[in-house]
Amino acid sequence: MQAVQEGDLGVIEVPAEESTLESEVIYGLEARPPLGETVLAAIQHLLSIFVGIITPTLVLSGPLGLDAETTTYLVGMALFVSGVATFIQAKRFGPIGSGLLSIQGTSFAFLGPLIAAGTAAGGGSAALALIFGVCFVASPIEMILSRFVHFAQKILTPLVTGSVVTLIGLSLIQAGMTDIAGGAGAENFGSLLNLGLAGTVLVTVVILNRSKNQYLRMGSIVIGLIVGYVISLFLGLVDFSSLSSLPAFNVPIPFRYGFSFSLAAFVPVALLFLITTIESTGDLTATSMVSGEPIEGDLYMKRIKGGILGDGLNSMIAATFNTFPNTTFSQNNGVIQLTGVASRYVGFFIAGFLVLLGIFPIVGGVLSAMPRPVLGGATIIMFGTVAAAGVKIIATEKIDSRALMILALAFGLGLGVQSVPEVVSAMPPLIRSVFSSPITTGGLTALIANIVLPRSE
Repeated sequence: MQAVQEGDLGVIEVPAEESTLESEVIYGLEARPPLGETVLAAIQHLLSIFVGIITPTLVLSGPLGLDAETTTYLVGMALFVSGVATFIQAKRFGPIGSGLLSIQGTSFAFLGPLIAAGTAAGGGSAALALIFGVCFVASPIEMILSRFVHFAQKILTPLVTGSVVTLIGLSLIQAGMTDIAGGAGAENFGSLLNLGLAGTVLVTVVILNRSKNQYLRMGSIVIGLIVGYVISLFLGLVDFSSLSSLPAFNVPIPFRYGFSFSLAAFVPVALLFLITTIESTGDLTATSMVSGEPIEGDLYMKRIKGGILGDGLNSMIAATFNTFPNTTFSQNNGVIQLTGVASRYVGFFIAGFLVLLGIFPIVGGVLSAMPRPVLGGATIIMFGTVAAAGVKIIATEKIDSRALMILALAFGLGLGVQSVPEVVSAMPPLIRSVFSSPITTGGLTALIANIVLPRSE
């Protein structure tokens, strides 16, 4: 069995021969480790997921023109909802949740279509109302598919999912490079100061990621951002003036920015919920594997279906409380292997820590003050890794002439509309809005071609 994992660094393919390997589990799924060990394990998980949870919000804030107060609130809600979602997954309520130590966080996969939808809506509160409305309506797709996940895998093959994941990464590169240069509209856009700051973060992340020390590898992005932030403080590039006006607590308010809907924005988001279903299947499979739990049979399938159902429900909760779609993170599987702690009760502590971080605005305020080049230096690696991971997924299938044709169509049309968006300018508004997204165009092309083109004997 092949496992596809998604998290803040994208999707990683676990080869079939490696998926039978199990970590030396010290505390199993139902074990209750001592309090000290539980807290330590929870903190290690937090370090591995924190950046992944908040970064999509920080990336979106630039193109959507969000002010510091709004960005701070959205960061807080991202942390808060991730805590609630993680609790649902680990606890399991009836058929909802995997019952594994599976951590939820904000998904990178939706960034491209959400940025496109938000900018088309004019940014600001109107953009947020549209984004959260569309995500709320689209999230049941994943809930429904959770009941038929074993059939969906026959249509959404690695060739399709891999091409979509690659397009996700490639389509986000522009946002990462814009941040490296200083962010859209910056007066010193492309200055040597911005490029040098981003380069420092990038080099730090790369060096630590290649370290033999597992803790340094796991925390490479966090450390890189801290290094860039500290340098920015010394250079006087960080503005904390907005912190004084922040409230004492973030109060979760359902649909604080309103609710609106657009079919054109709905289609690409719906497609990504379809893809996320398969990606979460692989990630939950990997979590079962490293936890010493079965990766086949009735219990396994019950957990997979419950986890995907939880994914969809959690994304609906996320939209309700003003944050972006949630998905199961993959990097936590590495923490389970490293610590030997697979107890789902650790997930309760992680959930509690995330909720506490989310309701205190000072956390989001400090993070929102991060200079764009610092963020760009880290996200450019994340986005590039997403694209590379998509290529790795594609490589698990035999690349014959049929597969090459599907990839050629998906990449050619997907990247084509991104490079020359005017190509759909003469189309009706609905079609123009839907197919202006490289992910939608390329993803639907790959999906249809995979169904229509005859297979070789």
